[in-house]
Amino acid sequence: MSSIPSSCETFPDCGFRQLDSGVVLSCLDCFLKKGSLYCFEYGVPPTVFLAKVRGGTCTTAASDPPETVIHRAMYLLQNGFGNYDVFQNNCEDFAMYCKTGLLVMDRLGVGRSGQASTVIGAPLAAILSSPLNLLIPSPVGVATVTAGMFCMSRYATDIGVRSDVIKVAVEDLAMKLSWAGPLEEVPEDDDASGAMIAR
Repeated sequence: MSSIPSSCETFPDCGFRQLDSGVVLSCLDCFLKKGSLYCFEYGVPPTVFLAKVRGGTCTTAASDPPETVIHRAMYLLQNGFGNYDVFQNNCEDFAMYCKTGLLVMDRLGVGRSGQASTVIGAPLAAILSSPLNLLIPSPVGVATVTAGMFCMSRYATDIGVRSDVIKVAVEDLAMKLSWAGPLEEVPEDDDASGAMIAR
């Protein structure tokens, strides 16, 4: 994103960013740079989530309304999203937060990113399934068990099913990401998922 042109023929504000912020306002053409656009799916059923072989393509968490998503993104454009970390605070985490308002409370875990979870989950599934080589004589059986363990580990780390997830108002995000003091959790009445909202 650092090479976004300062003047864009399509969108005059393209390339805007605050100092010391990784959040950049960009038009779609400059963002893609003739690359491809892939659609991330929100609110998918568990069966669809498990059927996806590649991590980081969908979540069971539902998206909030577009006006809420845009409000979060614009607020973070002005105020930043913290320091970049490939496992705990990356571009997928930014998009996931803007779309859902959900954050993982456990900072020591695998984070929110589906792609980062996949990097950890694939080798872990292979290691955990290796003792099954003694019980399952067929290579196809071992591969099937390993794939099943991989899919279940991805599902267990999905932000839509984790128990250590809270809904955080964008105005309180700095406190949640340790840029300020601690947050207080308050149950949110209209949220059917049982998530908490931080204030």
